[in-house]
Amino acid sequence: MKNKYISRFLAVALMAVCATIQSCSDKKSYAELLQDENKAVNVFLADHRVAEALPEGNKFETGDNAPYYPLDDEGNLYMQVIEVGDGPMAQDDQIVYFRFRRTNLSLYPIMSWDGNSDNIELGDQSFRYKNTSLQSSVQWGSGVQAPLEYLPLNSQVRLVVKSQYGWTSEIAYVIPFLYEIRYLPGKI
Repeated sequence: MKNKYISRFLAVALMAVCATIQSCSDKKSYAELLQDENKAVNVFLADHRVAEALPEGNKFETGDNAPYYPLDDEGNLYMQVIEVGDGPMAQDDQIVYFRFRRTNLSLYPIMSWDGNSDNIELGDQSFRYKNTSLQSSVQWGSGVQAPLEYLPLNSQVRLVVKSQYGWTSEIAYVIPFLYEIRYLPGKI
């Protein structure tokens, strides 16, 4: 009787070890996740116009067919300007409200959006422009604030954001997102 239980225990233990080894071998390294992220962004950008640099004097093309402009030298951020706003430029530490929706580019061409732009009950989100000392500002990542370096408030953009510039709570997942964002002025 004891041998029967020991045999069952060993069989279950062996299956658990095999399952653990199998699940560990299924996990990708961080380098592989970064390669997948780059591939997803490249697949998306291949279907759109991409400018080589920002335009002189920030004279952006606008609309749904405007190009995606690179916002950094490493290819982590690309911005398509939908509409140039009529507001002032954001000031350091100014509260900026934003309405957004986003979709996971790893699933492209499937576009499953979430965010607060389609659901008024979720309210506006905000950050203090260029204030990196407040968790309420840095939680959104540096990518969300980047367009305000070039565009006034009330602007609307689409923004390709690789994980290292995205939400701080999601950096480890290495998922690129496409955002649609409208920036609204708050008090200085």
